[in-house]
Amino acid sequence: MNTPTLGEARFASKKSHTTSDEVRIPERIEVGADAGIQFELAGPRANLFFDPKQTRAGIVTCGGLCPGLNNVIRSLFLELHYGYGVAEVLGFRGGYSGLDPACGVEPVKITPAFVDDIHQHGGTVLGSSRGPVDIRRAVDNLIARDVNILFTVGGDGTQRGAHDLYQEARKRGHALSVVGVPKTIDNDVGFVSRTFGFFSAVEEAKRVLDCAHTEARSVPGGIGLVKLMGRHAGFVTAGAVVASQDVNFALIPEVQFKLESFLAALKERMLNKSHAVIAVAEGAGQDLLGAEATERDASGNLKLKDIGPFLCEKIKSYFNSEGISVVIRYFDPSYQIRSRPANSEDALLCDLFARHAVHAAMAGKTGVVIGFLHERFIHVPIELLATHTKRLNPASGWWRSVLAATGQAAQFD
Repeated sequence: MNTPTLGEARFASKKSHTTSDEVRIPERIEVGADAGIQFELAGPRANLFFDPKQTRAGIVTCGGLCPGLNNVIRSLFLELHYGYGVAEVLGFRGGYSGLDPACGVEPVKITPAFVDDIHQHGGTVLGSSRGPVDIRRAVDNLIARDVNILFTVGGDGTQRGAHDLYQEARKRGHALSVVGVPKTIDNDVGFVSRTFGFFSAVEEAKRVLDCAHTEARSVPGGIGLVKLMGRHAGFVTAGAVVASQDVNFALIPEVQFKLESFLAALKERMLNKSHAVIAVAEGAGQDLLGAEATERDASGNLKLKDIGPFLCEKIKSYFNSEGISVVIRYFDPSYQIRSRPANSEDALLCDLFARHAVHAAMAGKTGVVIGFLHERFIHVPIELLATHTKRLNPASGWWRSVLAATGQAAQFD
């Protein structure tokens, strides 16, 4: 799989160790299996497309918050500034809307002082938003500001916008390198074995589950119900459940369940132990909530129906009908989880994603997202992201670990 480039890289790099475009990382590494797609190995190249002293870069962060966004901004700047000597780096504020001059918000000039301590804080110092931007006006603005490189930090919708920006710039004949850094707490990006912020989210979610366990076992008939992130993938729920070891039921989008069977299993648990902890991913059980969701948010994502209050009400009604007294403690820590600073593992991952993004951009790669497979960073053409989704496989070790930790049935059917 060849990565789109802006043209011949003409400037010699000062990096002592560089990577050849000929080195490939296979999608699959199982012995005897088809290797699948072959990706370029990411890393510094021997020759650069841009003269660093004549280069201006921009950074934009989009979508929901995620632990590590400030770490990525900081490492992007530090590699550009100290690693390559790039002339200027601009931070476009407020997400993609900040690329449109009509929004009236000027980009900030990023300096060493600006990024000095931002990695110690959650959120994004540049601000964020959901929703598209007028691609033509955005490219007009980038051309007018002599921006040669744009780093787009965000999820699927952000990277689709990045692809449109790159294509529009190419049509105009403007050599704009657009390189994406994939961002999602849910860990559901194709060709990325783990996304930054995921382990920070699991760590924080585990703390909430521990609190739910304390609440549940401290009262007769206590039930702790925790709704966690995971629109279409149950990785955060699975990770937090295994880390906690005090959860009795885990519900994820990839494994459908019958409400009656789940409630019967919960009743058995309550009769035997008098308390229970339930972790449910936000995308689980959507088929139980009536008509299929059709409304979309500004990023184009379907607005899910809220499984948390629904389960609370169903559990309460069921136990009332059974004549069993229960006390339900409901936790929805989504904002608490996504706004925390990155932990040490994610801080390291953020730094590596960012530095590989800079290496790709300086070599003239464009229309590409930095991926991470088999402990190697790779170049993934953005258009591939739309064709590959990542989900938790119910036959995998992930789910077997959850079943072993909770003791629940493989399916409630």
